[in-house]
Amino acid sequence: MSNIVHLKESYQVQYGENTGSQYSQLNTYYDSEYRIGWFLMCGEPRPCFTPTLLNDLTSYLSNVKAEMAYSGNKKYDYLVVGSDVDGIFNLGGDLNLFRSLIQERNHAGLLSYAIQCIDIVYKNMNHFDLDLTTVSLIQGDALGGGFEAALSSNLIIAERGIKLGLPEVLFNLFPGMGAYSILSRKIGASAAEKMILSGKLYTSEELYDMGIIDILADKGEGELALYKYIKAVRRSPNTYNAISKVKDICNQVPYQELVDIAKVWADAALNLTEKDLRMMERLVNRQTHKAKNS
Repeated sequence: MSNIVHLKESYQVQYGENTGSQYSQLNTYYDSEYRIGWFLMCGEPRPCFTPTLLNDLTSYLSNVKAEMAYSGNKKYDYLVVGSDVDGIFNLGGDLNLFRSLIQERNHAGLLSYAIQCIDIVYKNMNHFDLDLTTVSLIQGDALGGGFEAALSSNLIIAERGIKLGLPEVLFNLFPGMGAYSILSRKIGASAAEKMILSGKLYTSEELYDMGIIDILADKGEGELALYKYIKAVRRSPNTYNAISKVKDICNQVPYQELVDIAKVWADAALNLTEKDLRMMERLVNRQTHKAKNS
């Protein structure tokens, strides 16, 4: 896969700590030299946002906030989300759960899932109200909610040759956890709508050319690209910090906007037909097959 396995071993031996054992679908590591918190997703039985993974993420990020408060806001400069699944960043929402909730007509369950997702997305966009930079390190396919999650980071690094996109239109739904809000601010409302309605899968190269991905790295060199970026920041910290604040000012996404869209998503989910649910089931099977062969 990538060099991240070797990096993790290096962190633990040289200067890091491994705290991942407390989570069942999330592996976490700390690089004390560069003050990086790595959290690598490994959703099961499919690499999607299972309720367990969402709970692990919520718990880990709460712990980060507590550690920052204890250290006087000094422990972390970067939080990097990645994947421990070969070839897959994240395949998005838990479609099997969605299908069950829709069949049960459980609007509250759908909305609760969506709110937990947007809580993480919103906090990630806003640095978790901390003096740090959030990073998505994408070394495998990122689809649907996986792509939305990646988009929410302050810095997006992707390796060449991977696929990213929003395929929800295939089962007559739309990405309701931040995609339109983020993309419309990055590439404009018209382009964001076109991307969502097409269901097209893009290459990382295409998204870099569109300005959606910040740094394009060669295969296996995503971590190296991150460290190069960190070294550039250390050379000109005042400039990078100022630009980060400017981006926050110009690209604000109100929390209520995300909540209102999540409500539209939950309503729309209950309008899906049996045909749509069968398509969703086929995609679940594809996800499972992809995970077993990754």
